[in-house]
Amino acid sequence: MSFRGRLGDILATLMERTTAEETTLQDVLEERTRTLEIGPELAALRYAVATRYGDCLAGILFYGSCLRSGDVTDGLVDLYAVVDSYEAAYGRSYLAALNWLLPPNVFYLETDTPGGRVRAKYAVVSMKDLLRGTTDRWFHPYLWGRFAQPVARLFARDRQAAGRMSAALLQASTTLVGKALPMLPAPFSSRELWERALALSYGTELRPEGPKRVIHLYDTYPDYYESLTEPLLARLPYAIQRQKVGESVLFTADVPPRARETARLAWVARRVQGQTLHVLRLVKAVFTFTGGIDYVLWKLERHTGVRVDDTDPVRKHPLVFGWRLFWRLRRQGVIR
Repeated sequence: MSFRGRLGDILATLMERTTAEETTLQDVLEERTRTLEIGPELAALRYAVATRYGDCLAGILFYGSCLRSGDVTDGLVDLYAVVDSYEAAYGRSYLAALNWLLPPNVFYLETDTPGGRVRAKYAVVSMKDLLRGTTDRWFHPYLWGRFAQPVARLFARDRQAAGRMSAALLQASTTLVGKALPMLPAPFSSRELWERALALSYGTELRPEGPKRVIHLYDTYPDYYESLTEPLLARLPYAIQRQKVGESVLFTADVPPRARETARLAWVARRVQGQTLHVLRLVKAVFTFTGGIDYVLWKLERHTGVRVDDTDPVRKHPLVFGWRLFWRLRRQGVIR
């Protein structure tokens, strides 16, 4: 056989393997979406968001603690409203500028249902930012770190919108694993990969949750993460060795020392950048999130058991007195 013929066979084999890997990944993501049961509470929230944004709403994504627990009445439901553009969502207003400068904008929503009142916070992101923000073109993992976790699709305007959102979710997982892999020892298991990746992502924001949070994230959906591991590793530009040790599967990645050091420095920079952006987003939420101070204090108490009293000045003048409260909680280790 000629060299050209052998090359053609090799390329065909690679294309078949890539197609199979893509199909496996998409099947896992789509199965997660299809198995979600949308009850009256989620249907009411979906209708409320759709009513607010009308024809410019491309889709609604559901993620976070209420998705993991299956109880949408426990706390705030976390949603993402994916819109065509910020101008289409808000018109020519300061909200469009804020959403473009520092996405996303976060809003509060509550609505009555037959089962009682249900509450949500929803973030607004354009389809363009969603697609770009789940790739490595976004240095910070605000979007690719979140959407690498299980996400359910509550609404898609059409098949094209559904396909673009699915592509973003797939890319988010690929980006997170690719950025975290050089930080892992050799060999590593699927659990070690995802727990390390999620810990790195969470560490770039100011959060009240402790280190055990990432263990809970993995243990809630171990089969989901396990099924994604090998297909995702196959997409990365590293030689991966797989070995069976007893009942466990371990992986070894051939990552050059320089790439490991570059990754380490990048995660240090993401942590500094991310905590700064997190503070700026909290300031921005003062103008968009009704009851935002009460929500932050409730979340702190929920995750840490620390109750903050004497907060009337903060509620009245959050931009003035909120900094004092922030630094006090930071010194106490409540916010990491």
